Amino acid sequence: MLAIVAAVVFGFALLLDLINSNLGAPDLFNWNTLVLIGLLLLALHLGGVGSRVRRGRR
Repeated sequence: MLAIVAAVVFGFALLLDLINSNLGAPDLFNWNTLVLIGLLLLALHLGGVGSRVRRGRR
């Protein structure tokens, strides 16, 4: 799930970079911030956060 969210964030960052937009807040939503958020989400995904392991009987 976190990998999908990271892909969405990276896609949004790419779109902002291609259209040269900062959404009216240059310090809050620049492409560096979005890339760092995407990398954080990928690191959490690879670290196993958000994955659910079922134990016991069904």
